[in-house]
Amino acid sequence: MADLFDDYATGAAWDEMIAADRGVRTPYRSLYDSIERSGAQELKAGVDALARAYLNQGITFDVGGEERPFPLDIVPRVIDDQAWQTIERGVKQRVRALEAFLADVYGPGHAIRDGVVPHSVITSSRYFYRAAHGIEPPNGVRVHVSGIDLIRDEQGQFRVLEDNVRVPSGVSYVLANRSAMRQQWGEVLGKVRLRPVSHYPQRLLAALRAAAPPGVTDPCVIVLTPGVYNSAYFEHAWLARAMGVELVEGRDLVCSGGVVRMRDTSGERRVDVIYRRVDDEFLDPVQFRSDSMLGCPGLLTAARVGNVTIANAVGNGVADDKLIYTYLPDFVRYYLSEEPELPNVDTWRLEEPQALEEVLDRLDELVLKPVDGAGGMGLVIGPQASSRELDDLRDRLVANPRGWIAQPVVQLSTVPTVVGDTIAPRHVDLRPFAVNDGNDVWVLPGGLTRVALVEGSLVVNSSQGGGSKDTWVLAGERRQATVASVPRAPERSEHHRMPALDAAVDTEIQQQQQQQQQQAGPEPC
Repeated sequence: MADLFDDYATGAAWDEMIAADRGVRTPYRSLYDSIERSGAQELKAGVDALARAYLNQGITFDVGGEERPFPLDIVPRVIDDQAWQTIERGVKQRVRALEAFLADVYGPGHAIRDGVVPHSVITSSRYFYRAAHGIEPPNGVRVHVSGIDLIRDEQGQFRVLEDNVRVPSGVSYVLANRSAMRQQWGEVLGKVRLRPVSHYPQRLLAALRAAAPPGVTDPCVIVLTPGVYNSAYFEHAWLARAMGVELVEGRDLVCSGGVVRMRDTSGERRVDVIYRRVDDEFLDPVQFRSDSMLGCPGLLTAARVGNVTIANAVGNGVADDKLIYTYLPDFVRYYLSEEPELPNVDTWRLEEPQALEEVLDRLDELVLKPVDGAGGMGLVIGPQASSRELDDLRDRLVANPRGWIAQPVVQLSTVPTVVGDTIAPRHVDLRPFAVNDGNDVWVLPGGLTRVALVEGSLVVNSSQGGGSKDTWVLAGERRQATVASVPRAPERSEHHRMPALDAAVDTEIQQQQQQQQQQAGPEPC
């Protein structure tokens, strides 16, 4: 098996297992030894077994309208306790700054008044919604769930690549990956101490219950999904089942008198907290897209009067804007009076004339990203682009500099990945998930490691053909948190939806609904 690593070629990127001197980094020692003993055939057999298991269990992700097994590489990523503590502190700090910014931008606007961020940057963001101004969440939380994307640069330093505080997806794959890895690497797991991940649904449910309107002691929590045609529907259903709450679509809800109710065979039941996986523009046809079939008229009014909590809050997308991302270090200093624990990737703001001029001179060296892009869509990597693509990009940047940012090409760190009958380095990123209950920000140990399966590719997004790895966070000397079992769904009768449309609804409307389900909730995984 040792020959599998004989041709393992580390390059400019930081390899997380194999150091530049060909030595094995300490966190990976037990895993490396086990791989050596396994042999190529056994490893390949494990890869095939994982793919079959994921397909049989319906653990899928929609790519171009086709449901595929979510690719899971058999070699885990390992993060030691010291590195994880840095990540954990940085993510918590980031979420607190994002919360403060969102409360400010939809409230008094102090940061704008004090010149921390220009007013025009806020109001020109595609995801800034004036309709959300003045809505105060019951416990002050707008970012109930966040996914902060990190990369590790050539020096091994973790940096923030982007923020996801609308409807971040992928956490179900974190738990599914860990379950699958227990069967493959049981021997290794018996030698190392990992921080647990299985209690995420309990943490999420507790945070959602804590966000209920005042006076509600036993809140009704639901998961709102666009429907079965959405790319992340598997996750929506999985989370609802794991938390023991109802999974509903917009047609199951009715809002009257500022109160939201859920319809089922027993009648109507009041809803207190909506964990929505529907994007803002589809959520309430009264306030946003009038043709939306995925939301419920009146939801925003019910939230404004304090009768229902929408998690994550409407309007959070302004913080996902990649131009706003460039101001996050300033927000940490302004709102928290702290220095950032995790730095951003160096970024040019193209609306600044000098920055635009420099970037136009260096297009073939840089990465260009649309500020409202998700899932790697629209990204242009200068060194890999053709002359025609760069000329077209140049015209778009000049016409709309506010719509783009530029970054240097960062060689994302690599982790050994099974490729055919051998092992080769592949680039990865990391999405830690954080849950905010109003008292504390809790970070799920590890998160989703996404891996670019194509040699040399820096695009790890699942929607672009990327895969994932189980992420092992080694526990230090501190006592591990108690692992509680995932709550079982309460026994209840089969949920039969009352039809929102007549049984004879025509094909055109059905096709429109399917198209909206595919579009709604960018869910950048």
